[in-house]
Amino acid sequence: MQQLSLTGLLAALLLVVSCSTTRPAVATTPTPAETSDPTITETRNLDTLTVSPATNGEITEEEMEGTAPEEVPTTLPPRAIAFNRVHDLLHTKLEVSFDWEQEMVIGKATLRLKPIFRPSDELTLDAKNFTFRSITNGDGTPLEYAYDDDRQQVTIQLDRAYTRGQEYTVVLDYTATPAEGGGAGQAITSDKGLFFINPRGEEGDKPRQIWTQGETENNSRWFPTIDKPNERTTQELYVTVDDSYKTLSNGILVSSEPAGEGKRTDYWKMDLPHAPYLFALVVGEFEIVEDEPWNGIPVNYYMEPKFAPYATSVFPYTPEMLTFFSELTGVQYPWPKYSQVAVRDYVSGAMENTTAVIFGEFMNGTDRDLIDVDINEKIVAHEMFHHWFGDLVTCESWSQLTLNEGFANYSEYLWMEKQHGKDAADYHLLEEWQGYFSSVQNGAPHELIWYDVPDKEAMFDAHSYNKGGAVLHMLRHYVGDEAFFNSLQHYLERHKFSAVEIDELRMAFEDTTGEDLSWFFDQWFLRAGHPRLRITTDYADGSVSLTVQQIQSTDDNVPAVFKIPVSVDVYTNGTAERHDITIEQREQTFTFPADTDPDVVIFDPHHQLLAEYDYQKTGQELAAQYRYAPAFFDRYEAVGLIGRMEGVPELEDEILTAALQDTFYAIRGVAVQSLVDPTPVQLERVRNIARQDDRSQVRAAALDVLAQVGDEELAPIAREAMQARAYSVVAAGLQALVATDPDAATEAAGQLEDIDNPDISGALAQLYSESGDLSKLPFFEERLEGSDGYSAINLYTAYQSLLAQGQSADQTAGVSRLKEIALDQSQSPWRRLAATKAISDLRTTLSEQIEQLGEAGDLNKLILEMGTSLEAIKAAETNTDLQNIYEQF
Repeated sequence: MQQLSLTGLLAALLLVVSCSTTRPAVATTPTPAETSDPTITETRNLDTLTVSPATNGEITEEEMEGTAPEEVPTTLPPRAIAFNRVHDLLHTKLEVSFDWEQEMVIGKATLRLKPIFRPSDELTLDAKNFTFRSITNGDGTPLEYAYDDDRQQVTIQLDRAYTRGQEYTVVLDYTATPAEGGGAGQAITSDKGLFFINPRGEEGDKPRQIWTQGETENNSRWFPTIDKPNERTTQELYVTVDDSYKTLSNGILVSSEPAGEGKRTDYWKMDLPHAPYLFALVVGEFEIVEDEPWNGIPVNYYMEPKFAPYATSVFPYTPEMLTFFSELTGVQYPWPKYSQVAVRDYVSGAMENTTAVIFGEFMNGTDRDLIDVDINEKIVAHEMFHHWFGDLVTCESWSQLTLNEGFANYSEYLWMEKQHGKDAADYHLLEEWQGYFSSVQNGAPHELIWYDVPDKEAMFDAHSYNKGGAVLHMLRHYVGDEAFFNSLQHYLERHKFSAVEIDELRMAFEDTTGEDLSWFFDQWFLRAGHPRLRITTDYADGSVSLTVQQIQSTDDNVPAVFKIPVSVDVYTNGTAERHDITIEQREQTFTFPADTDPDVVIFDPHHQLLAEYDYQKTGQELAAQYRYAPAFFDRYEAVGLIGRMEGVPELEDEILTAALQDTFYAIRGVAVQSLVDPTPVQLERVRNIARQDDRSQVRAAALDVLAQVGDEELAPIAREAMQARAYSVVAAGLQALVATDPDAATEAAGQLEDIDNPDISGALAQLYSESGDLSKLPFFEERLEGSDGYSAINLYTAYQSLLAQGQSADQTAGVSRLKEIALDQSQSPWRRLAATKAISDLRTTLSEQIEQLGEAGDLNKLILEMGTSLEAIKAAETNTDLQNIYEQF
């Protein structure tokens, strides 16, 4: 599953080159305190660190005196273990149809099982919100059963006791109503399992669809099963639908037969075993776009008709990835087809259902929408890699989820490295680190293998995903590429079609390398946290000294000392000498010979270590770092930090000027955003970027800078941008045109209103909110529920800004719309956040108006209503990230 974590995305957005009217700050470090000494701190989120350097986080003897004795526990700690299997589910045959009006599944399930070891005359199945018409054995003999409403399970008395190896069949005739139960989690915003979209045709032009979301244990809301990740079964599915609909499920479509009354029955068959949570079903009006078969297997895309011409842009590089991951792992893609579909109102980012991947509608777009948008290919890679790590080899319990999600997360790095180069891959890794570091600022760290997890849904966080992928990157660096990928091949081949735990991954690496790797797996998988390092360097008497202090708190099962094998590059006269060290103490000093005071010392030049650094560097050192150190991280950090320094204007001009022509777009973007008063040379380079950079986001950022500095050549550059293919550049051109030719901008805006693109909508929204043209309120209202991501924040902010200039009736109606969105837990978390923030901001603005204008009865009443609405929104919100953010409203 690809989660779209709000915390992670908010963190990542600080790093992404933006085309908005405001220029986001570089996120690698906090802004340094002003100092007369022109040094700057290299750090990753150490601004909240409170450990005293005098004690390095250790408790002193004085603090120990008088401490109350620790309470001795009297019970075992909670431990989430793998499901205790009694029966082996061998095969599942489903026959389903639907009552759209009542949102009901009408089904018949034929299950073939056998006891795993001990004899059994009783079978318990997960079946949430089911009504059974009958339960029989294979020959039709009725079986006694009892349904437990609390546990949402049915217990069946078999016709006799079966022993190990003896197969038996049960047949369940049932109806299920998924919509009647369920809740929400962080990554999966609803656990109904099966969803009817616009089932009664009441939502205008929205298409009618049915789709499923089984993870974690929610497929048992539409068919009875043993709904655990360590179960595995083959599958047949007969689904009867109106003939106008297409269906998609796991495996191969064997047949489609008329079923009378304008209906059709499709028969899907998956003859390789997989976990029940990976079963999928999609029903809707799709156009099926066939790609070239890959090694003889079908590859296709289920598209809403208007996006069918852009299928290979929506789901980019699919055949290439199948080849790449097969070759990389040494294990051929093992499944009988590969299908992808984007559905409406999806409750997560995407889901790796075996051979039938489901994505949210955010993936859809035209070629112009998707220029320079790499999120699509990352998510395609993520879900595809799950077909090895998650589908072929599956975590045995949700506590081991990183064995699925950590690998899928890391596939994004692997693909970016292969397709776009190491700079692009490392930029992605930096975003992943930032998402993880942000998450632990807002909550306690926990182990990757989280045995005392309070709820299985809590596993879907920046630990299982971001940290899991980062730890695999470290492991790859430590053992080397050949050993890493050979170990993965060994792991996959040994454990294919089975469930695994972390020790089996460790042993695969130990078998391959011959090395005991328990130290690595213990500290990174079974302990919490990461190193926080304070690094200092000095030069004296022909030696460079490097002192590393581990200053991480030891709360929450975080090691006091991490074992850290790492390299150090000492640059002298532009040339690096590499030294390999291993840090194994809380504080440790290393010395390296050097003929002269070095230009700069680079700690971890491979930039593979998941750690936060407090490492002070002078402007001269940062300049040397940009000039000589080749890695993306070093160049990106140097450009971002030197642009904030005081007292080094010559170095700042030199590095920013050079960085405007860097080979990697994100560094050019940071250089553009760092400019405050560009020199003539810099200004000319920014103009060239605005005209012709090969990355649209950087062009947009350059247009923004030219508008902010009032460049005399902006008008023709803005008009040229309005003709660009990338909508992000067109939007930035429109915003720039507002500053140079407002009448032309207004005329151009009217021609852009029909374009359904978040960048265009954002630019128009800003223009209309600043103009105060209340006739444009319907423009906003038509787009409120279609916007998502950070663009929703901009759109809703502009909407409330225009509302603030309107009449009381407009404001009351607008707040009502915003409240409805904010309260609806099926809405995107971004939309809920945007709506809540808009209400809060509007309340603040109207309160200020009252202070200026005096008593205003209607406004007072509306302000009070908004306060009540905000409290209701906070009480209804289920997303922890949003709950934390809402504390400021």
